[in-house]
Amino acid sequence: MRGAVEGDRERLSLPLRAAAAGFAFSPAVVYRALTGMMPAEAQIDDDRAFDRHVLASILSAAITEPGAITKRCGLSSDEFTALIIAHFAHVSVLLSVLALDEAEIDDEAAMLRDLLLKHRSTTGEVGRWLAAMVARRAIEPEHLWEDLGLRDRSELTRLLNRHFAPLAQGNTRNMRWKRYFYRKLCEDDGLVMCSTPSCAQCNDFAECFGDETGESRMAARRREVELAAVAS
Repeated sequence: MRGAVEGDRERLSLPLRAAAAGFAFSPAVVYRALTGMMPAEAQIDDDRAFDRHVLASILSAAITEPGAITKRCGLSSDEFTALIIAHFAHVSVLLSVLALDEAEIDDEAAMLRDLLLKHRSTTGEVGRWLAAMVARRAIEPEHLWEDLGLRDRSELTRLLNRHFAPLAQGNTRNMRWKRYFYRKLCEDDGLVMCSTPSCAQCNDFAECFGDETGESRMAARRREVELAAVAS
């Protein structure tokens, strides 16, 4: 009987899943559906608005990638649904169906999530969700701010200083955030990440401290869509 119920639930959700997937071809389009504006128009002066912008940015990047949204953003089905209901209630019915797939958390992401949780500087669900989301997106290949769908590195720095201040404030030399996180994980395990006596003498200095600028993935994808529309 339980299998039949689950099967009925899955069949009933198919139209909604198709509709949810229908607009998930561009992070900018998803962001606009979540917030009512394009990313460049986001007003993030106060903390609440900034948090909502960050959540929308991460979800926009994750939803447009292949695979289950729960796997791409690092949240459980219940967490994803709770986030959508709390911050994007107008699309909660549509997007909640994307949380039917439960994904196991990657060991590497779990370690980083625990590191972030240990250094939380805010209370409430948002910080807990962000610990899981940042940790999962950190195993993607681009700069972390890009894989979070943010507009630039300064937004990532603000996010970390707001929700994980004790950890963020230790990055006194402005090391790349991914490198810094993994260095902290190694230090916590009593390991030495590299054998060079000082960073200044290291041949990989640029890999840890190099510039993290460039066009965001969201902006690049929006430009591609606009160019395609002009050409058609």
